[in-house]
Amino acid sequence: MTYQVGQSASVTKTITETDVYLFAGITGDLNPAHVNETYAAGTRFKHRIAHGMLSAGLISAVLGTQLPGPGSIYMSQSLKFLAPVYLGDTITATATIKELIPEKNRAVLTTEVVNQEGKVVTAGEAMLLLPA
Repeated sequence: MTYQVGQSASVTKTITETDVYLFAGITGDLNPAHVNETYAAGTRFKHRIAHGMLSAGLISAVLGTQLPGPGSIYMSQSLKFLAPVYLGDTITATATIKELIPEKNRAVLTTEVVNQEGKVVTAGEAMLLLPA
């Protein structure tokens, strides 16, 4: 596949209660802000929120399945969690090629996750080794 600066791809998912509980079980992150509605009601968010790394996981889905896609190797990722993701939110992760480094067969991509209102919830930058 030929890659170009500005090329982008996205993945969209509605975050469910099942997603949050499965992620909590897999990672062991049982923070009550994610799994206990009574506790979460007393937080600044007023309701349970999804794990930040769950939204970041959608970035991984874009990179591994869409752009650059199968065969690429995730080398690094910076992340800023800018807003909460609530259960029931539909979020879209987008990766856009920012820079190609042909001599090292690498690409730098901007990564962004937005909610159904278009609000950026997670932003960052990734470096990947492109498929051979």
